[in-house]
Amino acid sequence: MDRNYEVVVVGAGPSGSAAAESCAKAGLRVLLIEEQAHIGVPVQCAGLLSCSAFEECRVSTRSVLNTVSGATVKAGQASLSFDAGKIKAYVVDRSILDQEMGYAAADAGAEIQLKTQAYDLKINQHKILVRGSGGHEHIKYQILIAADGPRASIGRMAGLPRAPVYLSGLQCDLTSEVDQDKVAIYPNASPEFFGWVIPMGEGRARVGMCGITNVREKFDQFISGFGSQRVQFVSGTIPLGTLKATVAEGIMTAGDAAAMAKPTSGGGVYTGVRAARHAGAVAALACESGRTDPTFLSQYEKLWRSDIGKELKIGYVAFRYRQTISPADMEQIVSVMSSPDIRDLIVQKGDMDRPGRLLRSLLLHPSMYRAGGVVIKSAIRALTE
Repeated sequence: MDRNYEVVVVGAGPSGSAAAESCAKAGLRVLLIEEQAHIGVPVQCAGLLSCSAFEECRVSTRSVLNTVSGATVKAGQASLSFDAGKIKAYVVDRSILDQEMGYAAADAGAEIQLKTQAYDLKINQHKILVRGSGGHEHIKYQILIAADGPRASIGRMAGLPRAPVYLSGLQCDLTSEVDQDKVAIYPNASPEFFGWVIPMGEGRARVGMCGITNVREKFDQFISGFGSQRVQFVSGTIPLGTLKATVAEGIMTAGDAAAMAKPTSGGGVYTGVRAARHAGAVAALACESGRTDPTFLSQYEKLWRSDIGKELKIGYVAFRYRQTISPADMEQIVSVMSSPDIRDLIVQKGDMDRPGRLLRSLLLHPSMYRAGGVVIKSAIRALTE
């Protein structure tokens, strides 16, 4: 016999748990399924959350390993460093954070089923087929919220579009003496994106990078300068590019499953959790009204696009532009940006989650005119490639 729920959520990362909690608090019968045996494992994230992203997760500070107040950007011989003098981001243990969000969903009334994989979808019957420790099951739903990560299996089965770009990411936790107050960014370590060093606490660092081609070779070369005592190695995929559609009959997609990672940083917790809560609100309306068609669910698209869509679009334009900047040009840009007035501007207007304001201000700043030749050359390259 089929099991019946008003809402089924696939994927127990931050987006999925937030959606499940939101729906359960609205009084809906919710099932949250996760293919892993434990929520938060394996870790596939840099674990650097802005203050806004951390607040959106609505968790305790138990997962916090360190806090940072600034950043250093290094490209060749050029270096830019700034410090806001206050906490700007949290370095977290994502497994602990994810588990706490899962507990919150359960406390709200959501049923959680681990070690369960969705392998087929009967979209017109509002039925999902799963297999796992409980064997094979058919589960019926009114609304299905897909938060199943970069693979976006539900979206593919529903015929929704794929992300235009997929980044490959590699990261190691290791023993290394680094500045504990600042994140270090190395754009030339991976010219398609960047490399990073995140301080985890005294004597520990999280070193990683994302890119599109030859990522392992670039990563091995990059990490060789930070010690050999590697404690943990993880890999992951980051989909980028706003999708044209994130709803289908009875289905809404959120987080990495909907390519909602920020193209300027690769982070997806803030955008994914905010979108998931919008999905939860629309799911409650859909179940109340009995409307599960794409036209009704388009309310969800309007909500998330109004909230985070503009920033994702601006970020994607910046990402495409970044592909045209050579290492030499990047060194010149970082050199220009190291001036005190630019540093002050970054501290004043920098926002990890909504970078559009800072990007616009930088493009209009007089000091950036010195990099005008590089900017124009890169723009021409972007237009002709």
